[in-house]
Amino acid sequence: MYLFSILAFALLGTLAASSPFNSFPSLQKRCTNSAEDRSCWGDYDISTNYYNEGPDTGVIREYWWEIVNTTAAPDGIERIVLSVNGSIPGPTIIADWGDTVVVHVTNKLENNGTGIHFHGIRQNYTNQNDGVPSVTQCPIAPGESYTYTWKATQYGSSWYHSHYYVQAWDGVAGGILINGPATAGYDEDLGVLLLSDWMHQTADQEVISAEHRGPPTLNGGLVNGTNQYNDTTTGTVTGTRFETTFIAGTRYRIRLVSGAADTHFRFSIDNHTLEVISTDFVPIVPYVTDAVSISMGQRYDVIVTANATADNYWMRATIVQACSENDSPDNVLGIVRYDSTSTSDPTSTAWSDALGVGIACEDEDASNLVPYVAIDATNDPTNTTDFTVAIYQSGGIGLWEMGSTSFVNQWKYPSLMQIDQGNNTWGTSQNVYAYPEANEWVYMVIQTSNQQPHPMHMHGHDFFILGQGDGTFDATTVELTYTNPPRRDVVMLPGDGYIVIAFYTDNPGLLTTRGIWKKFSYYSYDGAIREDTPKIGSLKFPN
Repeated sequence: MYLFSILAFALLGTLAASSPFNSFPSLQKRCTNSAEDRSCWGDYDISTNYYNEGPDTGVIREYWWEIVNTTAAPDGIERIVLSVNGSIPGPTIIADWGDTVVVHVTNKLENNGTGIHFHGIRQNYTNQNDGVPSVTQCPIAPGESYTYTWKATQYGSSWYHSHYYVQAWDGVAGGILINGPATAGYDEDLGVLLLSDWMHQTADQEVISAEHRGPPTLNGGLVNGTNQYNDTTTGTVTGTRFETTFIAGTRYRIRLVSGAADTHFRFSIDNHTLEVISTDFVPIVPYVTDAVSISMGQRYDVIVTANATADNYWMRATIVQACSENDSPDNVLGIVRYDSTSTSDPTSTAWSDALGVGIACEDEDASNLVPYVAIDATNDPTNTTDFTVAIYQSGGIGLWEMGSTSFVNQWKYPSLMQIDQGNNTWGTSQNVYAYPEANEWVYMVIQTSNQQPHPMHMHGHDFFILGQGDGTFDATTVELTYTNPPRRDVVMLPGDGYIVIAFYTDNPGLLTTRGIWKKFSYYSYDGAIREDTPKIGSLKFPN
């Protein structure tokens, strides 16, 4: 579906300005985080501008992981997988706002390197821990280890995953849960609910096939690493559903995370509404809905009140068929039970707007995504730079290009090492866009003539979404939002449409900007944004 699409990126400019993230210092007002009032967090609260200040707990949360080959049957169909400590998904990172996270990764794979990216973590002054082989580090070689260290300067929900080839979708992924204040009360935190699509071949095999045959049809999906698979040719049902038990009257926080490769989900729970309290790592003014649209790499934290008649109910991660090809679009299901001893399947009915047919692959309405910590964007850019992103065919294989070239870098000589050695000579295929001054606004227009929507992710920043729409962007007619626009780190680029985003150069290093791997017929495309301020941090690279 993504054949011959063309994306046009236009850099609208940079503007030196005072930091948009300034705020008054904390008044040391110790407060209590309780079920009725989750807004407090020690000396800080939900109104604290987390870009500018926050706790420093001195607590170290330490993890030891091994990346290994194994076999598993998440939906009852056994296949070779890659895993973290032998499980899919891998262990959840759990920390508090202000903690330091240390992750020791040992590569036990026989033939491939690896590297772990902590999705949405800003890595401010710890850019070398961003986990992007060939950009911020060398791959971790088989038999070798590498230690990642970063501070939880924001709170909320996310995931980590391998950033080496397509290992993430063979199983090298897991949740991130950072405790902090919230914009609404709840009684119990159920943790990360990782939604993923699934295939019965390895992701590597699917890519090799897709290079020449086009996008494959995936086999199903998983809810926290498990599900049933219904083989329609034999009538055989394998695997088990994810289940959770509700206690009547209890308010549950569920941290929705999409770790999909090629799927846009519509999440819902029959007969229960969702109170949405955050998007990616940004707390928002709560809103209530029947269902939430969530695309690759995105996160939504929701509160669900157990106020339905005591029974069994389907938890649905319906695959939106307008942009996702899958054998089992309505079979990515979990079960909510009010009686933990029950074993029967639910007979509940889906909300009318929770179905995967007739639904567009688009973000939640921007009017609902109002950041609780209000920050405005400047409306006066002064410099303009244009560049394009497109798809072309080379030897029958579809490749992305940014700035008229595909991203190609050296595993053994990552770009950040190049900076550390004082080498500022960049090859064309490295796609480095340099912003040498700190505290400037960068504006970017991303335009596509492709009919299919596409998720866009930026490392190191919550960008401001100034505009998002259909057709060709026209600066003379499109009214952009500068007053407290939505902020996040993954946004959907509409099919045959545009997005206008802004970010502030306050995070030194090389920050990858990429289209998340969507539709296997093409590799994801990368561009490296270089932000320079005096010191990134002490650099150490895997051997």
